[in-house]
Amino acid sequence: MKHIFNKGTSERTLLLLHGTGGDEHDLVPIADMIDPDASVLSVRGNVDENGMNRFFRRLREGVFDEEDLVFRTKELYDFIDKAATDYNVDKNQMIAVGYSNGANIAGSLLYHYDKPLQGAVLLHPMVPRRGIDLPSMTKLPVFIGAGANDPICPPEETKELYDNLEKAGASVNLYWANQGHQLTRDEITEAKAWYDHAIKGE
Repeated sequence: MKHIFNKGTSERTLLLLHGTGGDEHDLVPIADMIDPDASVLSVRGNVDENGMNRFFRRLREGVFDEEDLVFRTKELYDFIDKAATDYNVDKNQMIAVGYSNGANIAGSLLYHYDKPLQGAVLLHPMVPRRGIDLPSMTKLPVFIGAGANDPICPPEETKELYDNLEKAGASVNLYWANQGHQLTRDEITEAKAWYDHAIKGE
């Protein structure tokens, strides 16, 4: 998978996963705001949707191609494994930061694998899959940033995801911005405060 890697000064690594139409450079400034000491592994989605990069296919707006989602989730999981070895980083100290489509593939990692990440920052995510048993996520720290007026990811979707993660045992922090689907500075500020406490233990 196309990606960039920047070595940090701490043992932590931020796995950056862009939104639809983005690329591996999009979230690098956000990584610097959340944890400037962490290594950065920023990945470009392998799916091309009318010239836009995505991490998995969809049938239409808000409807995922589940077969492709499962395949692409494994593809990303295997890539993380290989990248951790190639770049000599601790996979157990890898935290996903995903926006929109990137948040959905990060959520899918949590839904399909047993604690594949140390934690996750999910910005405007949807429920990746329904009707499956989730692995145990006991005390797994997850931050969800949501827009109260998000036309793509309505509040009911966010609440369903929150409930699913909590029932699986995750420790979930949900922040509502009075915005739509776009990222806001307030969200990142809240994500950093959560990260400092939940991940760094400050």
